[in-house]
Amino acid sequence: MNIEELREIVEIPGISGFEDQVKEWIVSKIDLPYRVDPIGNLAYTIGEGEKEIVFMAHMDEIGLVVTGINADGTLNFRKVGGVDDKVLWGSHLIVVTPSRKLEGIIGPLPPHLSRQGVQTSTAERMVIDIGAESAQEAEELGVRPITFAVFKKQFSVLNGRLVASRALDDRFGCLALVELLRELKIDPPKRKVTVVFSVQEEIGLKGAKAYAARNELPDVVYAVDSFACCSQLTGEVKLGGGPVLRVFDNSAIASWNEVKHITTLADNLGIPLQMGVTGGGTDGSIFVERGSLMVPITLAVRYLHSTVETISMDDYDNLVKLLKGIAYEEE
Repeated sequence: MNIEELREIVEIPGISGFEDQVKEWIVSKIDLPYRVDPIGNLAYTIGEGEKEIVFMAHMDEIGLVVTGINADGTLNFRKVGGVDDKVLWGSHLIVVTPSRKLEGIIGPLPPHLSRQGVQTSTAERMVIDIGAESAQEAEELGVRPITFAVFKKQFSVLNGRLVASRALDDRFGCLALVELLRELKIDPPKRKVTVVFSVQEEIGLKGAKAYAARNELPDVVYAVDSFACCSQLTGEVKLGGGPVLRVFDNSAIASWNEVKHITTLADNLGIPLQMGVTGGGTDGSIFVERGSLMVPITLAVRYLHSTVETISMDDYDNLVKLLKGIAYEEE
């Protein structure tokens, strides 16, 4: 695993609808022709053939968007994507204006002032504190409605095996596809391979929907994304057990023939592989509705959509190896 590049891409702020900085980073890392569609999806196609396979990872992360500025300089906001209110209390934020990045916090009510020491406020009653003492001062700092904010990232390596940070979902997927494209540039595949970095996945797979509407239907789609683990609801899927074929989730069921195909390929390549059932959905589900075969190839992520999302470094390396194995198969 390239730890430094993972750190770089994770630390880029980019909630749904504000993915441009992530896109610029990806483009800077790959010297290949690319295209960007009107909604903002970034795509690369290498190789030729009658059949096309698509790998897709999303660039956006969950976060917050400012909806208004109060007289005391605090900021009202709404959540973007699946943000749990529990994560908001006591959180450190980066508020991203056009000209600067501001430190911010969401402070909890002290137990001394709350009834029976219980926090009762929901996100709608919380505010972002950037240290401004008036609405005018906040505006002078560059804050406006629709200014976005992300959780401040603390990138950690745990015991030499795991990586923890906010926004690993799905920046690890983006980096894995960057590594794949680098390999394909050096040694082009004997088939048509398209790699898509999508936008607005966290608010309802909007980028994938736009891409599917504007392009020819691919034969197979591999969504490279997260698998929420580890609990009784997700069975024996674990960190360190290898990539996970996300066979069932709330949005789609993977193609069984393609699951068997990937399982056989992984076995031949000596790659450990897991299969599991989880909640949520992936970009790949959009293509199932239109007739493509689809399998989400994911990593088990502990504490998904928190500030301490955690993955296995070995799982990541095996994910990249599996993606390359698929890309280099002949039609």
